[in-house]
Amino acid sequence: MSEAAIEIREPASEQTAAGLGTTRGIATSLLFQASEKETLRRLASRVAELAARPQEAQKALLWTRHNDLESAQPLIFCDPENGWNEIIPLSTLSCVDPLARVWEMHLRKEIFWATEMLDDRVVEARFDVPYYYEDTGWGLQEKRVGGAHGGSYSWEAPIRDYERDFPSLAFPRILVDRARTDRVLALAHELFDGILEVRLHGLWWWTLGMTWDFIKLRGLGNFMMDLYDNPAWIHRMMKFMSEGLLGKLDFLEREGLLSANTGGSYVGSGGFGWTSQLPAPGHDPARVRTRDMWGFAESQETVGVSTEMFEEFVFPYQLPILERFGLNCYGCCEPMDPRWQVVKRIPRLRRVSVSPWANRGKMAEALGGDYILSLKPSPTPLAQGPLDEAEVRASLREDLRATRGCVVELLMKDNHTLGGGPANAVAWCRIAREEIGRLS
Repeated sequence: MSEAAIEIREPASEQTAAGLGTTRGIATSLLFQASEKETLRRLASRVAELAARPQEAQKALLWTRHNDLESAQPLIFCDPENGWNEIIPLSTLSCVDPLARVWEMHLRKEIFWATEMLDDRVVEARFDVPYYYEDTGWGLQEKRVGGAHGGSYSWEAPIRDYERDFPSLAFPRILVDRARTDRVLALAHELFDGILEVRLHGLWWWTLGMTWDFIKLRGLGNFMMDLYDNPAWIHRMMKFMSEGLLGKLDFLEREGLLSANTGGSYVGSGGFGWTSQLPAPGHDPARVRTRDMWGFAESQETVGVSTEMFEEFVFPYQLPILERFGLNCYGCCEPMDPRWQVVKRIPRLRRVSVSPWANRGKMAEALGGDYILSLKPSPTPLAQGPLDEAEVRASLREDLRATRGCVVELLMKDNHTLGGGPANAVAWCRIAREEIGRLS
């Protein structure tokens, strides 16, 4: 993959949870200045110091018992996503090289989590380097209109006529730039060996749900109309995409490119992978298999689709993918209660998203102690300037009351802004901790 193929974007500005750990699209000479190296080593040393605290091991044990369904103690995780740019403004970073700035932001976030946020996220003495690669996609590409600086955008979908355009589709291929990956990994070892454990850690997908890719190719309005006007093409497209993703998983597994997402890896649409139930028997750390991992799918784009249509047009094509994984997560922003009787058929389903639009009571009754209830309070109060603590407290108290007896995690995420109040995220964590304390 040539340097020209690498997309250039504002360094360290994209802080979405789906991009945790990624440095794709960041241009760098790999020739950090001495002052940049000194800054990164100093920050890494602070991370290592914090990771050695006894409470980090205790939190890892809490997450393990939580994911193994052995504890009813609610856990807290707050990732402000784009709100990080208000907590740690880009103007405050001291590094200049784009990659050095990404690494500096990452280390400063680790320190903030440990010293200010005070949620249940585990700070670890490790530094992950992802692969540099190109995903060839589906053969056709949408054209974005707008979207600068994280703003809204529309897109021109490339599939206008199925009969004409479908033959141009292709299964996605992963093209790994091993030379560049090795150079970045070597730089990380040079900087952090003896301070943090440096790992090559592949991040190849966020969701395996497919409907977002489909809608980028076809357009949301067209997709919704096709459910009535072109149902055979919906089936054909979903089958094609399911087979394409299964082929990608085969390739990643065969080439030894998969990395375990247990431990402190972010899994699903929130939460972490700590568990004693993975990897599967016969595991080889050098050859991770999908059955050693957490899988994840969602279909939030089809929130306006009936349960019956979801069951007919989406779920049958997600199921073969999720069947490959040792444990599974399902759902993001879509309310899960209307679809639960379908989704519950996923094998080894463990983590279920309960978004702000879900019926808390129904989901609590459905999940009980048999699944993790991944509860996502609305981020809106944090985006409105000074935090209305009484409102947040009342909402959390109601949520915790409704889900009492379940295996609950409270996740604050999807924050596009903190309303200019970086302390809002910290205050939310404090209030959540206090309200959990009221339960005991």
